[in-house]
Amino acid sequence: MNMTAVRPAFSLQRRLAGGGTPTLEYWGAANETDRLTDVLLGSPGALKRLATSSLTRKYLRDPWDEKVAKAQHAELVSAYETFGVKVHMVGPEPELPMEVYTRDSSFMTPYGAVITNMSQWWRRGENFALIRKYEELGIPIYDMVTAGYLEGGDFNVIEENTLLLGCSGERTQEEGANQVAEWFRAEGWEVKIALFDPYYVHIDLMVVPVAEKLTAVCLTCTDPKVVDWLKAKGHELIDVPFQDTMDLGCNFMSLGGDRVILPKRSQDLSQKLKARGFEVAEVEMSEISMTGGGIHCMAQALRRVK
Repeated sequence: MNMTAVRPAFSLQRRLAGGGTPTLEYWGAANETDRLTDVLLGSPGALKRLATSSLTRKYLRDPWDEKVAKAQHAELVSAYETFGVKVHMVGPEPELPMEVYTRDSSFMTPYGAVITNMSQWWRRGENFALIRKYEELGIPIYDMVTAGYLEGGDFNVIEENTLLLGCSGERTQEEGANQVAEWFRAEGWEVKIALFDPYYVHIDLMVVPVAEKLTAVCLTCTDPKVVDWLKAKGHELIDVPFQDTMDLGCNFMSLGGDRVILPKRSQDLSQKLKARGFEVAEVEMSEISMTGGGIHCMAQALRRVK
């Protein structure tokens, strides 16, 4: 046997840690707003429109231009590169038409990546593709969600050691949310589970951090208890109009350093951020978002630094 060809056995970081989980030396993200250096995007090469949520069921009635959707994704990649963010790609794989939404199949922590458990059978192969990608990049797996569904769009790090877990009961179930909550409480984090209607798909359609103690929130559709919790933690809230939220206008990516990539149609939020001195890259996402997600859904932060 050629021993040099044998890979080391796969292991889970959390279970090996023995209660003292190490912080990663290079990879990892402690929050959603530190400077982004590396991001994981999924190729739109196999992209299709499927009935994955209320949003896509609505868009299935409208005409769709696949070539334009892919061109918009290329514009998104260019925006990251213009800001100096290194883009890592996964896919395409013909059997994974939703692989472009890398936020759902995993999420990054200061301790390694977590592989999620997605609710729709046609998406579960994305989890395995991400395991291969993390192995390729040398990113350890912290653990894997096994107790019910949980998707990455519902894992929302409001600030360091403070986690807002969305739970609609559909794409993320209470069993999955409770399992993840237990892990991070054991790490010393504060965890709040927010229940909401499945119509809103994931919590990152209505609550997304912009910068330290500054969070974009759709006040119309976000549970007042969540709003009060954020205010009590000293967060200033920027209200995003309900209709903009339904057009994925609150689904943006903070790059840190007062820089943001957001959808071009989100003009209300864009103007409010520019008035505060933010550098805003507006990217046209109208066609690709008809497949069910926005800019935050399409990105997995791999590394953020102070």
